[in-house]
Amino acid sequence: MFEKLAEYISIGDLKVPRFIGGPIDGYTDSLFRMIARKFSPDALMYGEIRHVAEVAHGNQGQAKVHTQERPLNFQMTAHNTEFIAQACERVLQQGVDAIDINIGCPASHIVRSGSGSALMGDLPRLKSIIREFRKTVTVPLTIKMRAGFKEHNAIDVARLAQDEGIDALVMHPRLQSQRFRGMPDYSLLADVKKVINIPLIVSGGINDFATACSVYEQTGVDGFLIGRAWLGSPWLLHEMQQKAIGSHYQITSAEIAKTVRAHMAIIETLAYDDTIMLSKRHISLYCRGFEGAAALRRELGDAETKEQVDAVVEAFCKGVLENGKEE
Repeated sequence: MFEKLAEYISIGDLKVPRFIGGPIDGYTDSLFRMIARKFSPDALMYGEIRHVAEVAHGNQGQAKVHTQERPLNFQMTAHNTEFIAQACERVLQQGVDAIDINIGCPASHIVRSGSGSALMGDLPRLKSIIREFRKTVTVPLTIKMRAGFKEHNAIDVARLAQDEGIDALVMHPRLQSQRFRGMPDYSLLADVKKVINIPLIVSGGINDFATACSVYEQTGVDGFLIGRAWLGSPWLLHEMQQKAIGSHYQITSAEIAKTVRAHMAIIETLAYDDTIMLSKRHISLYCRGFEGAAALRRELGDAETKEQVDAVVEAFCKGVLENGKEE
């Protein structure tokens, strides 16, 4: 019954695999997406959340999209209609494949601004924002939402979004007040799926192919947004897609070491801010599940120079090649 998971889904005129790379602010940056793209050439990947004012008035880097990142869904949020047109025009000039409106972010500073999941608590304002995006956006337009803000209203929001021309929904089945605590209520997805005819993609708790199959069986969702499980495992979308087509993929120790070294190289080549900080952030995630991970993270934390970070990375790669991953 899971053969359908191997099929591509249509989001507007965009056809992509059902396993999609989600946004984790500060981690799934453009450099990470370039590394993940080596494993998943066709997968849709989401950009990190940006406010429309930031994109409209920021430097060119706020809307910069590298060719290697595509197909890319550029994610933005807004608290009113101001700056939406300018931001979308700037992003579209970069050649993005879709634009996403984030109405699900639970972060306090986003909610205080009236953006993110706060929009689910104000449907008239949400409607005007969607309409402004839809007027300007010529590529598929999606929404990333939650079960609701302070109370459940996902069905009402889903209907509104579809009526206003949204091409696909991503739903994280927790309220804003729950943030990431407790089990996601996947039964809510089944309820939403019954009232819309555009693709519904689940976000939250999809850490492996077995979980994806279980959630699909419960809900009939069309796709899976992979977030935190993707961190430190840029090959995970490929692994899931291979399982969907009945194949088996398990990354080798040599491939992991090669990937880590490639990630370090791309950070040093393309990052213009603190390369040491970025290296520490990503390498600490690659360490998960490996022998000596805690000690390696301590060494990374103490590293102050590029040479010291490089030494930790090489020690990690050597350990991977010699010992592999812990069971």
